[in-house]
Amino acid sequence: MSYTVKITDILSLTHDVKMLKTEKPSGYNFTPGQATEVAINKEGWKDEKRPFTFTSLPEDDFLEFVIKSYRDHDGVTKQIEDLIEGDELIIDDAWGAIQFKGKGVFIAGGAGITPFISIFRSLEDAGNLDGNKLIFANKTGKDVIMESYFHEILAEDFFSILDGEKLEGHSFGRVNMEFLKENLSDLSQQFYVCGPQPMVESVSEILKQLGANPDGITFEK
Repeated sequence: MSYTVKITDILSLTHDVKMLKTEKPSGYNFTPGQATEVAINKEGWKDEKRPFTFTSLPEDDFLEFVIKSYRDHDGVTKQIEDLIEGDELIIDDAWGAIQFKGKGVFIAGGAGITPFISIFRSLEDAGNLDGNKLIFANKTGKDVIMESYFHEILAEDFFSILDGEKLEGHSFGRVNMEFLKENLSDLSQQFYVCGPQPMVESVSEILKQLGANPDGITFEK
C-alpha cells in the first residue's frame, strides 16, 4: 500500500545528511529498525523508490528519516536534498529484518547508522540502554551523524572510528579483526551490523571467526 505524506520539517545534520519529518498516515506502524520504500511525489520521480529507515519512534505522531545525499550522480538522494517543507513523499508499508533482539553491540558504517537511531531512541525511552554498545565507522569527523546524541546517551559505550583522518576522541582505522578483538569482551551477546555491503560481510565474517554465534548476528539481507 502507498501513502502520500507532506514534509513538515527539514534539518541539516552534517554537510551531506538531512533529517526530514513528514506527516504520518493514520494507523501507520513500524518496528524500530525497519525501513520503507520512499519516492518523491514529483513528475519523473514517483516510480524511483529507494529504501530509507525510520528514525522516529512508532508512537510519534510524525515520521522521520535521516538521509545522506550522494551528490555525484543525479539520483533520488540528490533530489531529496533540494526538497522543501510542503513537498511530498510517497511511502510504502514498513519492512526490514533489523530489530532489537536483546542487548548487544551495534556496528554501523556511515548511513548504516539509521536503523539504529530508532532502536536507541526506543531503548532510551524504556530506560534499557545499559549494556548496549555502538561502534560507528566513518571517513572523517564531519561525517559522524548525531555524534553528540550518541555520546550523551551511551557515554563510554560509544566508539567512533575514522579511516580518513586522525582526530582526538576517535579511533583511527577500520572495523577489522584487530579492532574487534581489542574492543569486544563478550562474544555470546547479540550483534547488529549495518552499512555498505562489503563492510557488513567482512564484519559478520570476523565476528564468526572470533566465536560469535552466527544466529546472534542481525543484518539486512
